Amino acid sequence: MPNRVCLVHYHEIGLKGKNRSTFENQLVTNLHRALRSFELGEVKRVSGHILVTAANGHVSDEMAEAISQVPGVARVSLAYLCGLDHVEYSSAAVRALREAGDFYSFKVHARRSATAYELHTLEINRLVGEVLCEAFPDKKVEMHAPDVIVYVMVVQGSVYVYASSRIGVGGLPVGTAGKVVTLLSSGFDSPVATWMVGRRGATCVPVHFSGRPQTSDTSEWLCRDICEALAPSGVIGRLYVVPFGDRQREISLAVPQSLRIITYRRVMFAVSERIARIEGAKALVTGESLGQVASQTLDNIAAVNEVVSLPVLRPLIGSDKQEIMRRAEQIGTYELSSQQADDCCTLFMPRRPETHARLEAVHAAWDSFDHDAMIGDLVEQVEYLDYDQCPSYRAPKRWRRHHRELGPALSSANDVFDTE
Repeated sequence: MPNRVCLVHYHEIGLKGKNRSTFENQLVTNLHRALRSFELGEVKRVSGHILVTAANGHVSDEMAEAISQVPGVARVSLAYLCGLDHVEYSSAAVRALREAGDFYSFKVHARRSATAYELHTLEINRLVGEVLCEAFPDKKVEMHAPDVIVYVMVVQGSVYVYASSRIGVGGLPVGTAGKVVTLLSSGFDSPVATWMVGRRGATCVPVHFSGRPQTSDTSEWLCRDICEALAPSGVIGRLYVVPFGDRQREISLAVPQSLRIITYRRVMFAVSERIARIEGAKALVTGESLGQVASQTLDNIAAVNEVVSLPVLRPLIGSDKQEIMRRAEQIGTYELSSQQADDCCTLFMPRRPETHARLEAVHAAWDSFDHDAMIGDLVEQVEYLDYDQCPSYRAPKRWRRHHRELGPALSSANDVFDTE
């Protein structure tokens, strides 16, 4: 019986020209990390595909599903690995077609990357097709729009036969687009935004602003669960938590009520940029959608953007809530984000927030308290929790303060903030 393997197909990587091998190698590395819980054989590049094998010679459906969740994977095909004997791969084609589910029509599509093989693709199609017609006499051969296509690929002295594939998440391998810091809440939007930039190859470092100690730490636990839901895709390197509640209270007492949200967000952006500088990140990412709430009007976005110099990416800016929630269901964060949790977004909220802030009023509010001292103090209070499923993430040496509840405890000698 031939071995059952996974053929990983990609789209955009194939267009990268001279840099293609860099993207392929990163995808191989990411697949190794994503499949650590399986009895893995090998992961290697083979003629425009990535080949994944199991230690026992039989790749499971669960392994194929895990592969499909890794960014950069366009499709995953469960294939039979055969020799060059046409009797062997024709028999595998029968087995593959039986596994394809209900169908009425089919065709055979052969390809050769090894031209040294004596049989032409047309002859392979004929030989395999004859065997399939004998095995499935009640089925019809349809060349233009068949229900199932049986692929027979001759590659580097081997033949891969498959008839079914599952769709992957697509995009580019995580680690090929640099590092970004994402502002993460326990709501629907920011987890989706984080996943979307991760799918484009970015290594994501979420920062969560908690209402602690003015609120409970429930939102922190939800953010941890959200990061764990996203972790199998390899997009999450580390979660930072910033206790923001007391500072929000200070801001609420110092600035006009209508400008509280804008001021909160300016502080959050400034702290996130400090973290990004230390992390070596090249951009900030938010889950903002234009006009969705008061802080997301063009005037207010401009008033908040002004406080940072790094680019701010907003992958959801043109999406509506229903689109975002559908995406949350697809990536597995919907149920978590549906849970209610008090966090900094619900703390000291104004009755009538400003929707079209004037910069001179924002500047006056900003200068009404010592924002530089506050930002510096918040950076020093940062806590973190690491995830080990992102092979492209490299942690800075500056922080050594683990989150005492969510992360592993350290000895008191090491549980410090290193300012050097």
